[in-house]
Amino acid sequence: MSTPDFIREIRATAGHQLLLLPGVSAVVFDDAGRVLLGRRADTGAWSVVGGIPEPGEEPAATAEREVYEETAVRCVAERVVLTQALKPVQYPNGDRCQYLDITFRCRATGGEARVNDDESLEVGWFSVDALPPLSEFALFRIKQSLADGPAWFAPGTAATGA
Repeated sequence: MSTPDFIREIRATAGHQLLLLPGVSAVVFDDAGRVLLGRRADTGAWSVVGGIPEPGEEPAATAEREVYEETAVRCVAERVVLTQALKPVQYPNGDRCQYLDITFRCRATGGEARVNDDESLEVGWFSVDALPPLSEFALFRIKQSLADGPAWFAPGTAATGA
């Protein structure tokens, strides 16, 4: 995920100190029950689509926007399936962040899956029983999206922010 301009502006005065930032993940399913994944340009790993809301942007709108920007697929955010404070991360430039992730289950409404920006190497639809290798982060979000209702976790539970 590229750094939004408003965060660059904050960093100009905040330096590398830890910032708590909003994050949104979108688990998108098509009518056949397949899940949309992107192979990230920064890590080379397959994952669900995600991003950071712009100031004033609603989280569900962020999910829909990010999916379109990265994959050219139109979708509707149907429900929140997970809220979770992730473990702090430090980037190679020294910036430290901790993301508060809101994960949405989304339904595809149009478009053809393709790489639509420079954040993805590949995008595609996958059957949930034939997924490419995924991080615990992505697998957990897909699992929660297939279950009923939202979920949140206190520190020390089995869910991780990896």
